[in-house]
Amino acid sequence: MGLRVEGFAQVVVEVVQRHAPDFDVATAEMRPSAKGNYLSVTCTFRAVSQEQVDALYRELTSHPMVKVVL
Repeated sequence: MGLRVEGFAQVVVEVVQRHAPDFDVATAEMRPSAKGNYLSVTCTFRAVSQEQVDALYRELTSHPMVKVVL
């Protein structure tokens, strides 16, 4: 989740694709917050290892546009 700004969803998708190259971008789900200030991006992929998930989590949480990662 991050601020609803130009390019946020694209950044999230690019990070996910780096760690899960077979991720289908068409399956990404986006939902704005009630007031429209934030955007939730849900990316579902098949993880192949805990290391993959940990690396993805680290990159997402360290990105300045990303506020919350679940």
